[in-house]
Amino acid sequence: MFGIVRPCSHRLGERLKAEWMAHLCGLCLALRRDHGQLARIVTNYDGLLISVLTEAQTGRTADGRRTAGPCALRGMRTASVARGEGARLAAAVSLVLAAAKVRDHVADRDGLLARRPMAAAARRVAAGWGRAGAHSGAAVGFDTGVLVEAVDRQLGLETLAGYGTPVLTVTEPTESATAAAFAHTAVLAGRPGNATPLAEAGRLFGRLAHLLDAVEDQEADAASGAWNPLTATGTSRAEARRLADDAVHGIRLALREAEFADGRLVHRLLVHELERSVERAFGTRSCGHAPEASFGPPPGHHAPNTPGHPYGNPFGGQPPHPDKRGFWAGCAAALGLCCTCKVCCADEFEGPWSRKRREGCCTDCDCDCDLSCCEACQCCECCECCECCECCSGCDCGV
Repeated sequence: MFGIVRPCSHRLGERLKAEWMAHLCGLCLALRRDHGQLARIVTNYDGLLISVLTEAQTGRTADGRRTAGPCALRGMRTASVARGEGARLAAAVSLVLAAAKVRDHVADRDGLLARRPMAAAARRVAAGWGRAGAHSGAAVGFDTGVLVEAVDRQLGLETLAGYGTPVLTVTEPTESATAAAFAHTAVLAGRPGNATPLAEAGRLFGRLAHLLDAVEDQEADAASGAWNPLTATGTSRAEARRLADDAVHGIRLALREAEFADGRLVHRLLVHELERSVERAFGTRSCGHAPEASFGPPPGHHAPNTPGHPYGNPFGGQPPHPDKRGFWAGCAAALGLCCTCKVCCADEFEGPWSRKRREGCCTDCDCDCDLSCCEACQCCECCECCECCECCSGCDCGV
């Protein structure tokens, strides 16, 4: 499980939490049904947004849900899960991007992939996922070639980028890929008028995802000598925060221009939760059940470069342990997390590949919020649980 949109169950409320889990499980099961058990490891929090956007435009229908059998991630309970073209598109996008990620790990000779037999096996898996993603994309009318082209262009830009290169030059391929995926949900939903605003929302979401990933990884990348877009281009964290805040605001405005049959979950995830993702990445706010979790250095903390390091150590002090898992070791860790239900039920768990601390998606928290009060408050229609009406103040979204 990975992604920048990781909502707390208290903030979602029971209804939206059930909807969110339906799309998460729907993505996972679409991957298993069309591409086998191994493909389920590419299930991710951001990929399910494709399924959420599609259903938000069409409205929930009887054909859009099915009852899934018991699963360890749900405590061996059955559940109503999303299905249909939105879930298939989400699966296709997730597979193609995961295949690109594997190829990137092989090129970087990460962990066990430094060994030729393991690298060869990983290339075969990546090639299989790429073909499977292209096939699934074609089945719903989406050309995954735009994603592959964006990934290839990304590698070239990273090679050429240097100090002074605008960081948005580096994020452009990610923006193009997510814009295409978001816009195609309008085609699937039969709402062509939504294609332009959703493409804009997708473009800004891709920018935000790239920036937040760079912010969260900057310290570890500096310690390990890995390439980081902020460090390589000389972009300050203050400028990255400005760009991130602008992207969140732009997404809010773009969503206003789109028409939804039921936009509550979309608004909750792509407006309010994205704001929290930015705050979490920059260390300015976190959920109540993990106050000790650190997401980046303290705000305003800067230190001179460390001599002898290709990128320096922008945070000073002793560098953190940079030992990320390789692809296969991460796969084994991901399977272990699934089997032990830690992804859903643990307060925190260690990311299978990045080894960063993550919050369990179903964990109750002490968000200083009286949930019953929130559920009773109907003054804001944009979400079911509005943090004791916190989101109602200044929420001009018109949802």
